[in-house]
Amino acid sequence: MQNLTIPDRGEFSASVPLFDPNITLVIDPEIPESETYVGPDGVRSYMSGFLGSFESLRIAAESFQEVGDTILVKVRQSGVGEASGAPVEFSYFQLWTFGGSKVVHLHGIMSVQRALEAVGLRGEAGT
Repeated sequence: MQNLTIPDRGEFSASVPLFDPNITLVIDPEIPESETYVGPDGVRSYMSGFLGSFESLRIAAESFQEVGDTILVKVRQSGVGEASGAPVEFSYFQLWTFGGSKVVHLHGIMSVQRALEAVGLRGEAGT
């Protein structure tokens, strides 16, 4: 696995060159906007809709665990809802699967157990 650097200043478009042209983004049913999105335009569509529902938002990686070609990332998200003005904060997991130097699959999962199972692990090691 090669080193990967993604800017942490809200520059989501900076990660687009990392995406394979046929990237698949899967958002699990426990997460709003649950669906499968295909290609960089699909990922962009999801992110635009998702980001538009927040007045302010911070998404920060808390931990990384390499499992073969996949990186299991524990993510902390906090923000303020655009319509409600209500603060929100929670953790979830992302799986970034690489094919060579490109991301071929992204998966958003709420449950640590389901995230670990998705990469073939059991328990809470490394999260």
